[in-house]
Amino acid sequence: MPEVDKSEKITINVGLVDLGQIDLLVDEGFYANRTDFIRTAIRRQLDIRSEALNETVARRTLTLGTQHYSRHELEALRAAGRTVELRVLGLGSIAPDVSPELALATIASVEVLGSFRASPAVKAALAPRTT
Repeated sequence: MPEVDKSEKITINVGLVDLGQIDLLVDEGFYANRTDFIRTAIRRQLDIRSEALNETVARRTLTLGTQHYSRHELEALRAAGRTVELRVLGLGSIAPDVSPELALATIASVEVLGSFRASPAVKAALAPRTT
């Protein structure tokens, strides 16, 4: 699998007073920049809720991290008459050379909490199977 970006950009709206307080902490040297503050806050919240996250990942049988399907893997599944469920917390990806027809023949459902990367045609074909 080719190297993929390890992060996604998100946009948030922050109240002006909160933003000013963040900027003050940055100015005082507690954080390198606004992004550093936000990443730290997110990590702390994830640490606080780690037990609940781990239990939920196990209960919902999610792959934690990365799950990638190549054209070769999906062709082998089709030849065997089998299908898979793409269930991942992190990055779920389907190789760019996978056709919508192959994806439909081999991927029964898609549940990605994080980022789902596939060609626009494959994403459109799998949309009805995506939760």
